[in-house]
Amino acid sequence: MNLYVKNHNFWFELENLTRLFFPNEKISVFKTFDTIEQPYIYTEVSDKVKIEVSINNFQESLVSEKTDDNELTSAQLLYRLLCMYSGYTQPWGVLTGVRPVKLFRRLCEELGEEGACKKFLNEFYVSTEKLSLAQTTEKNEKTILNLSRPESFSLYVGIPFCPSRCSYCSFVMSSVERAKKLIEPYTRLLCEEIKATAQIASNLGLRLETVYFGGGTPTTLNAQQLDTVLKTVLTSFDMSTCREFTVEAGRPDTIDKERLCVLKENKVDRISINPQTTNDNVLMEIGRKHTSEQFFNAFELARKCGFDNINTDLIAGLPADTFESFVNSLNSIRTLSPECITLHTLCMKRASTLTNIGKTLNREDAENARKMLEYTQKSLISDEYIPYYMYRQSRMVGNLENVGWSKKGYESLYNVYVMDETHTILACGSGGVTKLKNNETDYLERIFNFKYPYEYVDRFDEIIERKSSVTKFYNK
Repeated sequence: MNLYVKNHNFWFELENLTRLFFPNEKISVFKTFDTIEQPYIYTEVSDKVKIEVSINNFQESLVSEKTDDNELTSAQLLYRLLCMYSGYTQPWGVLTGVRPVKLFRRLCEELGEEGACKKFLNEFYVSTEKLSLAQTTEKNEKTILNLSRPESFSLYVGIPFCPSRCSYCSFVMSSVERAKKLIEPYTRLLCEEIKATAQIASNLGLRLETVYFGGGTPTTLNAQQLDTVLKTVLTSFDMSTCREFTVEAGRPDTIDKERLCVLKENKVDRISINPQTTNDNVLMEIGRKHTSEQFFNAFELARKCGFDNINTDLIAGLPADTFESFVNSLNSIRTLSPECITLHTLCMKRASTLTNIGKTLNREDAENARKMLEYTQKSLISDEYIPYYMYRQSRMVGNLENVGWSKKGYESLYNVYVMDETHTILACGSGGVTKLKNNETDYLERIFNFKYPYEYVDRFDEIIERKSSVTKFYNK
């Protein structure tokens, strides 16, 4: 697909919108051109806004007067044409951004709730179902957002190791088999970074709200290594204000009594045990080196060890998963009554194995994923779960969303804060991104750690040097 751009600079947004209708096609953007070749989308802002779509025998154009928001006007025209061509609408309309709930909240502040709803429906072409989901999620977030103060921050600690790589995953991580020699020096240096970060936070008078261990799979570390890193956090930071301490136990094949006891002893009060599916055939298909039985055993063991706040992840749209087998997965997890169930939609990430082997998406995949999400929403509402946070990604099956569902009072604070960009996130570990929030201007400044564990180990001095940017930011 060729996208031609004349007299405007919002081609990226129109490219993303086009990709919703052509998820498997390469989209070539031309900002200077002498000729136009089919199949094409022509976009122009001059005395008027013009969009033309020419694909095989389909050739239609729409023209509008210029407005105060020519980007939105162009998106609306393009969306209408692509709907005409495909006979298909998108659940989130023209919206391609990551944070629809945050956008809805901002519009409520500007236009009132009624005005925000009208804009979502009439200008963004969002479906009534997705508007209702965004509206409910936004209301459920409010109490959590109000807990944050100007001096608040959350701590993220990254453990970039997993037992194996899932086929849908694009995270920079290393399998245990390939990275055994890295784990020990990595954890040692990670503890040094945690200490340095804690000292900066203390000097600046920042208030710790939540701690989140992600990855990878943090429980890939053995019990002793895990204990060392957790204790470093507990002894380095002022934990008296910390409201939530989460560790992604993630893979059931990394969970045992010894590790769970270490988590409990170090004041971890929320964990995730993530099957993604309880269908063993699907688990094999996506490269998860564990069985559904291991998941159920791990969950039971966590309960016996005293964990009363457990999240489980499921993914809608996985290869080889049918609507019926997805329903079985969800229903089997519902019998466990976890405090949180996070429902993801498969995302075809560029660096994933699925993408590299040429997996493509079709209309049937999208329809199945939509049915899975609809069933999930209906079922979890009947079980008295509430949607408390939401985000979207590019290249998601069916242009859908990821939603965190929880029992009332068990919402993950960190998930809300990081997705809303409520306050500063101080990140430690490879792949970590520190996000510094200016509460007066809403400005975010990012500090990136090296992505790969070997880079982190080899260039650790540079990591520590970059931490000085935190102090500079707050002393401006």
